[in-house]
Amino acid sequence: KSHMYIEPWVGTLAGALQMTWAKVAGFLPQLIGALVVFIIGLIVAAGLERLVERIIYHLRIDMVLRQLGVEAYLERGNVRLNAGHFLGQVVYWFFIVVFLLAASDILGFSALSLFLQDVLNYIPNVIVAALILLASLVAANFVRGLIRASVMGARLHAAKTLGAIAWWGVVVFGFLTALTQLGVAVQVINTLITGLVAMLAIAGGLAFGLGGKEHAGQWLSKLRDELNHR
Repeated sequence: KSHMYIEPWVGTLAGALQMTWAKVAGFLPQLIGALVVFIIGLIVAAGLERLVERIIYHLRIDMVLRQLGVEAYLERGNVRLNAGHFLGQVVYWFFIVVFLLAASDILGFSALSLFLQDVLNYIPNVIVAALILLASLVAANFVRGLIRASVMGARLHAAKTLGAIAWWGVVVFGFLTALTQLGVAVQVINTLITGLVAMLAIAGGLAFGLGGKEHAGQWLSKLRDELNHR
């Protein structure tokens, strides 16, 4: 009788093991194919990274950026100027994600594939944001130099102060534009810009009302006298 009870259990266990092995055996080719694709992706990504770094090095992009005054501001943030390494890393991870997406499709991981597609679609925004920040630094240096030269040429004071204000204005505008490109809290940024403009307007009005009242009265009196003489 004991054999009669044991035999069904053995048969059930053997059937479960056979089904499990069949599923594993059916999944193994997909797993091996995905691993092969990903390994090829690692090799391709590493090769393209080195190629991009060499191209940027021979184009001497870093030298141009140093002449534009970008390196000094990067060093303040403990960031080493190396455009080739930056672009090489972007290319490397782009192709890593591409081949990882291919491996995910082979394995049938739809959720992972959708996530990786979103990552690929987001990478151009990162590149554009970095270019915006770089362009803002270059433009800020140019505007600051132009304002300093103009103010000093007109023999006016506060050339450095006006140049610094212009520099920060361009850099902050570029930073906010880069955040908008990345889609980081766009509504918060718009509110911040609106509040900043309102604060400057109120501060300017109060400063004029409290400190420039007498000067404004004198100017209006002088203008009135000149009109009466005419």
